[in-house]
Amino acid sequence: MTPEAPTTPTPTPTAPPSTSASPTVRQVWTRSRGVVLALVILLVAAVAIAVVRSGAQHGSLDPRSADPTGSRAVAELLADRGVSTRVVTTVDEASTAADPDTTLLVARPDLLTGRQQDRLHSAYRNSDARTVLVAPGTPSVGTLAPGVDADPAPSYDSTLSPSCALPAARRAGTADTGGIRYETDAPGADTCYPSDGRPTLLRIPASEGTGDTVVLGAPDILQNERLDEHGNASLALQLLGSRTHVVWYLPSLSDDSATDTGDRSFLDLVPSGWLWGTLQLFIAALLAALWRARRLGPLVPERLPVAIRASETVEGRARLYRKSNARDRAAGALRSTTRTRLAPLVGVSPAQAHTPEALLPALSARLHQEGQALHSLLFGPPPRDDAALIALADQLDALEREVRRP
Repeated sequence: MTPEAPTTPTPTPTAPPSTSASPTVRQVWTRSRGVVLALVILLVAAVAIAVVRSGAQHGSLDPRSADPTGSRAVAELLADRGVSTRVVTTVDEASTAADPDTTLLVARPDLLTGRQQDRLHSAYRNSDARTVLVAPGTPSVGTLAPGVDADPAPSYDSTLSPSCALPAARRAGTADTGGIRYETDAPGADTCYPSDGRPTLLRIPASEGTGDTVVLGAPDILQNERLDEHGNASLALQLLGSRTHVVWYLPSLSDDSATDTGDRSFLDLVPSGWLWGTLQLFIAALLAALWRARRLGPLVPERLPVAIRASETVEGRARLYRKSNARDRAAGALRSTTRTRLAPLVGVSPAQAHTPEALLPALSARLHQEGQALHSLLFGPPPRDDAALIALADQLDALEREVRRP
């Protein structure tokens, strides 16, 4: 008896491994945790800076505040001299207080909108009152004190000498006025406490009446922590104590006039810095696009990294034609290639290979066939279906073999 051959167990087919390209939650977290951590750090830093700055600015230049940057000491010294101090937070209150016996102090002029500045200047222009502007920059100083421009380069020295004929400055002597420097062409202006030739304190008399405008380049002489240094107290009392009342204007966001846009458009409300920044970003994006764009020039041939067989190329193109039902393009490619190969065989130049009047007579003379059948085969309409396309390919192949037959 012949022993039976051992049987080999049939392997059980296993499921193919998953080829899903969708990232898992763990992969998403691994890729994005760096960005999330950076955003969290930025958020925490922004909150911390906001808290620190809000605490440091509490009561700044406020005559009711005893903080180091407050101005309560100045208000008490003025009260000892019989000068009252009233705090206002709106343009309406500040404008209605215009009076020859009043000194208006604007603590932070740069916080005022253009309309607020125009309204305040109109109210005090011919009121015979004194207006004291504390460290106004561009462009608020040009509106509240016409004829005055702020120098973009600040003073590097804090304590300066008067170097002017203004009595208040000469009596006070050196003071901490170093900050913003100014230029003016106003007639009769007193330019005091210069730094590198440009004053940090100006007194500009009004064109009519006894009023004037004082532009102060730094708030140091009004702050509690600096009042007892040099001649700060003397200068502050003389500038603010020339009238019997001081209206201390602290601009506030609660002022309704701050949101009064009038007839201005949305673009007028956008800060100029944002507009310039947007323009710069647009120019940068345009330059980046030109840098990364394809250069115009001659084509440079490159060797393929992998040799591809011609049959694979033909099959790939055929699949594309079939997928898009492009039988007309497939038939045209077959006929064009056949005409190109047949033309030299029958004595027709390649330039006239696709001209029926030149190619068909030569073929008919070679094959002794009717020109009508050849015309339908080589220049006819596209096939109606795939079967007709296959038949066309067979007929073209047979025609070429017959022409090549000796």
